Amino acid sequence: MSGKVVLHYINGRGKMESIRWLLAAAEVEFDEVFLTTRDQYLKLLSDGALMFQQVPMVEIDGMKLIQTKAILNYIAEKYNLHGKDIKDRVMINMYSEGLMDLMEMIMKLPLSADIEAKMENIQSKAKERYLPVFEKALTGPIYLVGGKLSCADVQLLECTLMLEEKFPGILAGFPNVKSFQGRMTQIPAISRFLQPGSKRKPQPDENFAKTAMEVFNITLPLP
Repeated sequence: MSGKVVLHYINGRGKMESIRWLLAAAEVEFDEVFLTTRDQYLKLLSDGALMFQQVPMVEIDGMKLIQTKAILNYIAEKYNLHGKDIKDRVMINMYSEGLMDLMEMIMKLPLSADIEAKMENIQSKAKERYLPVFEKALTGPIYLVGGKLSCADVQLLECTLMLEEKFPGILAGFPNVKSFQGRMTQIPAISRFLQPGSKRKPQPDENFAKTAMEVFNITLPLP
């Protein structure tokens, strides 16, 4: 597939979605190979393409990258979305890892038992632990770190949109975050990614859960 970036994952959000978001923000075109059967996944394993036997896997610059954080960091560094110096980067990384923790809780919902209790826990943590951090950080600044767009900003937008899907109105008490969200959606590359027909994936449904179970040999529900 020439020199274009290629993503290997199932046809859904999961851990690949933040990678799609970041590539879109960086205006990088990419192709996708969707895993629909266990055999496809086993072939990646037998070919030695998955260092730790896991996806997401991204082909970029002649490499086959795995581990979501490593992939995001590579893209952020390559496309100048990782701050101007080491102090910017550590702040960006702290924000990003917090957001990934919160998004992972939401990602696991379709594969979990007792979804109602988990929803209550996610909403509580979002409002008490995570959103206040970003509300404070955005008191004045347009972006989270260094006065310029970074991967942490892209992930914050992704996360807030995920939260609003589950908890409409959750940002009512966080006006700085809501204003930030509005600004971010006006960035042309991000605006395009939010339009129908883009490579952004919809909320996971029963088909997503069924495919994940088959491809990765998952037993449900997750703990």
